[in-house]
Amino acid sequence: MSVSLSARVGTADLVIAGILWGTGGLLGTLVQRSTHLSPVAVAAVRLAVGGLLLVGLCVLTRRAIPRDAPAWRRIGATAVLAAVFQGCYFGAVALSSVSLATLITIGMSPVVVAVLEHLTGRRALDRTRARSIALAVAGLALLVGTPGAGGSGVLFGAALALAAATAFAVLTVIAAVPVPGLDPVTSTGIGFSAGAMLLAVPAAVTTTSIDITAPGLLGVLALGLFPTAIAYTLYFRGLTAAGAGTGALLALLEPLTGTVLAVVFLDERLGVAGWIGAVLLAVALLTAADEPGSLQVREQAG
Repeated sequence: MSVSLSARVGTADLVIAGILWGTGGLLGTLVQRSTHLSPVAVAAVRLAVGGLLLVGLCVLTRRAIPRDAPAWRRIGATAVLAAVFQGCYFGAVALSSVSLATLITIGMSPVVVAVLEHLTGRRALDRTRARSIALAVAGLALLVGTPGAGGSGVLFGAALALAAATAFAVLTVIAAVPVPGLDPVTSTGIGFSAGAMLLAVPAAVTTTSIDITAPGLLGVLALGLFPTAIAYTLYFRGLTAAGAGTGALLALLEPLTGTVLAVVFLDERLGVAGWIGAVLLAVALLTAADEPGSLQVREQAG
């Protein structure tokens, strides 16, 4: 496969991942309502179900168990960063609001990725990329709205959201460099299963009661399958071809898709500013999809 075709396939993987992530908010809301799990418990269950599904796939397809140190270091980093990202994000939602947590977490991720790639020499932060990031963040701000004033919890919520953004950005930058002998299905499956175990204690502490129903179990399965197992596997696979910067920007498809689903299925209303933000965000995402990939891709092309 040529480098240009590989980059296009990688971009397609990232787009599908972003769209599937957009279903996570709707599915997570339905799971919370039907099971009464705490937000952190929903995050733990999401990682556990998604991870175990992928581990089961590894067993069925007889994938080789990673044996070398670099592979297990990657899996360990995936576990820790996924747990921090999920835990901090849902903690930010609980302490502040969905809009503030989304704005900081999703909006700051491409900024942090751009800075990390620039500092490590992987990809320069040029004007075109800076404009795409600025347009995307502006569109996201209009889409999710301006968070209202709150109590002291807002400050801590913002700090947790920033920690979540940093964890997601670091995971994105790390995952963009493949590890020989380690495929995305294996690393995501084992890493997410371990990440769920790291969230087990806070999940148990914050959940006071559980209501087990057939719709709830079906929602948990869908949450673990579509926006977790499938989406993250595609995301990590696409990063190696399209680059971390493109991946972080296309991750903004999550709030865009989530907003559309909320309008259609949850009867939420989107004002004029929200629609303008959606258009700006869509333009930024289309620009990102057409940009060249990472420095690694450009070197391979040469």
